[in-house]
Amino acid sequence: MSALAMRSKAYWGYPDEFMAACLAELTYTPEQIDAPQYSFCVCIVRDSIVGFHALLQLTADITELEALFVEPQHIGRGFGKMLIEHAMDHARQLGASSIVIQGDPNAEKFYLGAGAVHAGIRESNSIAGRQLPLFTINLAPQRSETQE
Repeated sequence: MSALAMRSKAYWGYPDEFMAACLAELTYTPEQIDAPQYSFCVCIVRDSIVGFHALLQLTADITELEALFVEPQHIGRGFGKMLIEHAMDHARQLGASSIVIQGDPNAEKFYLGAGAVHAGIRESNSIAGRQLPLFTINLAPQRSETQE
């Protein structure tokens, strides 16, 4: 999964030194994969992995989207949308009422299109001084006007 994450991140044209700095943050250990607070989902098409997402349960009602990556040749073909929708459904099943996302600036349009709203910024764990956008997605069911 780490190689896929690196290929997906590199899609945005980041220089090699930037990508090298991101390697540790984009590497998922067997301990993380097996940890009960993490949930990983892999999207497979015709025996090939095309993407994955990872959720981290922060509290009983808040889940963080730790990762969502799609192989570069599959970007723009609906797999990211399928993965974010699956992540939202799974987070609801875990009891979460919201998802927090630290997104790459290049993915802002994608997350906003998935229903996220801006929630601030957070410093990158990989690149000192780099500020990344934070988003949240409210998972609570929307009340319709007819229910009032």
